[in-house]
Amino acid sequence: MLGERIRKLRKQKKMTLETLAGDALTKGMLSLIENNKANPSMESLAYIAQRLGVDVTDLLEEISSQELREVLEKAEKLFNQDLEEVNDQYKQLIALIEPYASRLANGYESARLLDIYSRSLYYEKKDGWKGLLDKAVQIYDQMNLTSRRASLGVFRSAVEFFAHDYAESLNIHINERRKIETTHAYIDPMTRLSLDYHEAALHFAVGDTESATRVMNEAINFSKENRIFYLIDDLYRLAAGYAMMSKNTEKKAYYTQKLKQYEKFADDMNSKWFCELINIDSLISDEHDYAKAIEWIDAILENNQKPEGYQPYFFLEKGRALYELGHFSEALQCLEKINIPSYIHHPFDLSIFYIADSYTALCHLEQKDLKAAIHFSEVAVKNFELLPDTSYKDFCYATYQKVKMLKQAEE
Repeated sequence: MLGERIRKLRKQKKMTLETLAGDALTKGMLSLIENNKANPSMESLAYIAQRLGVDVTDLLEEISSQELREVLEKAEKLFNQDLEEVNDQYKQLIALIEPYASRLANGYESARLLDIYSRSLYYEKKDGWKGLLDKAVQIYDQMNLTSRRASLGVFRSAVEFFAHDYAESLNIHINERRKIETTHAYIDPMTRLSLDYHEAALHFAVGDTESATRVMNEAINFSKENRIFYLIDDLYRLAAGYAMMSKNTEKKAYYTQKLKQYEKFADDMNSKWFCELINIDSLISDEHDYAKAIEWIDAILENNQKPEGYQPYFFLEKGRALYELGHFSEALQCLEKINIPSYIHHPFDLSIFYIADSYTALCHLEQKDLKAAIHFSEVAVKNFELLPDTSYKDFCYATYQKVKMLKQAEE
């Protein structure tokens, strides 16, 4: 109501009724207006707006632009906090934005609030988020806010990616990109790189390595030519990951070196731990120096270096090395420590973790526990079934065949 908006703005500005009334209104009349018992003339309304330092439209609109800005400021602060820092982050965002959601129409504040609200509803597994996201997309398109619009396109694709429907995720991404490139005359370099990176990752996810490497290399070259290093570390990690999956030692070494250079330049810990992981994998897979690999891993884990997000990977590598050295019980202890992080969805990462079941099967096989070996080899095959072909998948299937043949021989 008009009166309530006037009262709220007056109190926000710490003005008394008498101060706001000034010379043109009486304190009593202003009180009646605030209590919705009297309707001000347009002249009086203009006077009140001037005294409050707002536009008349802010008083007439159901939600003032100032109020929306304040709500958005709170929403952005909450939305950008790490999940570990706040409890029920998305529930709080829903509670904050929900009273305004049906009245959000035009302008950046409305679009961004719809953007955040729709994402929060999705993460809380509530219905209605798609329609709200569509409204945000429409406003972003109208305002030519390309980076925001592209972010929602990537999010739409990510929803299917999180469900491990990689083909549909890629299809959505390509369609969204086509719409953006058709609607927006200019796409800024960082938005282009974001679209390229996600497209390359999705091509890899469906096993289309030719398209993936083409888009990835185009993005890397674009970054170099324009000296824009946004996402360059992610692109190098993607390239190094593919080299590791395809057993291309030359490319693996090349992109690991690039990541090391970036890590020194940007002091990026994520790149540091990824390089450590790649180097340890090389010790095990290429050099077969298992003792050195274990020594390296123990130095990382025991020196309290806290490789955030990478501990499960290091446990896996240590389990592999212990298996190769014939320490099967110790290998099993390491492999049992592996929990796949909830944020892991890409087939490259899943392949790395799923191979743990194959090594677990082999350890049990060496310990003459054929029943357990069969179980874990079957689990690995089931997990790899829908993933693209890689050397890891080949190893999984080879392990399964080995266990299966021993089972048949025993029967």
